[in-house]
Formats: sequence, C-alpha cells, structure tokens
Amino acid sequence: MSPITRNLEEVKRRIAAAAHRAGRDPGEVRLVAVSKKVDLERIRQAVAAGHRLFGENYLQEAKTKIPALGPGLSWHLVGSLQTNKAKGAVELFDLIHAADRQRLVQALDQAAAAFGKIQDLLIQVNLAGEETKSGAAPEEVPELLREVTRLPHLRVLGLMTMPPWFDDPEKVRPYFRELRELRDRLRRLVGLPLTELSMGMSGDYEAAVEEGATLVRVGTAIFGARPGP
Repeated sequence: MSPITRNLEEVKRRIAAAAHRAGRDPGEVRLVAVSKKVDLERIRQAVAAGHRLFGENYLQEAKTKIPALGPGLSWHLVGSLQTNKAKGAVELFDLIHAADRQRLVQALDQAAAAFGKIQDLLIQVNLAGEETKSGAAPEEVPELLREVTRLPHLRVLGLMTMPPWFDDPEKVRPYFRELRELRDRLRRLVGLPLTELSMGMSGDYEAAVEEGATLVRVGTAIFGARPGP
C-alpha cells in the first residue's frame, strides 16, 4: 500500500468518525483531494486507490493536469478566480468554489452559455473580513445569491469559506458554525436549498465535519507537504 493510499484511508476514517460524533451520515461528506503543486504520479496513486474528486487552485496548472489524467474524474476549482479566466474555469471544472462578486458570476454565466452548460458554483464568504482573502462579506451574500438566481446558466449549490489560520482547530470551529448558521438563514431568505458547505482543510477538517461541512478540501494530509505558497 502506498503512503498516499494510507493517507486517503486515514482521512476518510477520520471524516467518518467526525460525522458519527455529530450524528451525521458520513456519506453526506465528500473529500476533495487538493492537488495544487502535486505531480501527476502522486495524483495517479490517489486515482489508483479509488479516489475520483480532486481540487485545483490555479487554472493554468489545471489546464495541463486535467487532460493528462483523462476522463472519469471530477474536478473542483477551490482557489480564487480572476474574472478574465471565467471561460477556462467553466471549461474545466464541475464545481467552482470561490464565486464572490457580481462581475465574476456574470462572466461565468456568459462562459457557461457559450459552452451550453449549467455551471455549478459556491459563494465564497469572508467571515473574518481578512483583506488578504477573497470572499463576499456576509451582508453582501443575499444580493449576490439573488444575482446568481437571475442568471440562467448558473446554479448555486451552497457556500464556501476560508477562515483565519489557527494551530488549534477549536479556534476555527466558530467560523464553521457561523457559515452553517448563515446558510440556514439564507435558505429561508432566498428559498434555495444550499445543500453544500465547503469548509475545512488538512488541519481542521474534523471540526468542519462536526459543524456541517459537506465538502472538505484536504491536500497536505493526503499528498504531503508541497513546495512554495
């Protein structure tokens, strides 16, 4: 068994345990194996272990990886997206996690129309107001959601957040809880199911699952440390 196979099994075991602690069905949680700066061989090891859902941060990197790895995999864009790269993102990704402004969602709708598809996306929320991170402020999300519902080639599935970094998952937990509570309020306000909550990474995904995550974005705990930022 390869180290990556062992890592995948351990992460999935911990996800299931966290779900059980919260009284949830582990099947409600999907693991996005984030392959940013991970070479093709290591990704292929994850595929050989049976994993099919991967996340990339950078469009340019994904343009080479996704065709090289072939069909049968699902790809999510988990990093921030420039408006002028909307077409490339729609072409490659099944789900875009980081829609956070009107110009971007309008560009995504136009690109999806050109490809004749309905593009699934999540609204990224900047709960802590960090200037270094993307995301709509919580008070901006209702109007952004309404804008998406007016665009015929987009389908919003839920919310995503990247909370501040702490070395203690318990310090991150309140942000996960806040995203879930925001989602619940928005459901009543805009009348959308908003079933997906993308939150939790290698250091805190168990707390995220306990607070309601349906998508956890895990890279280092699967593939090991990667070079650079």
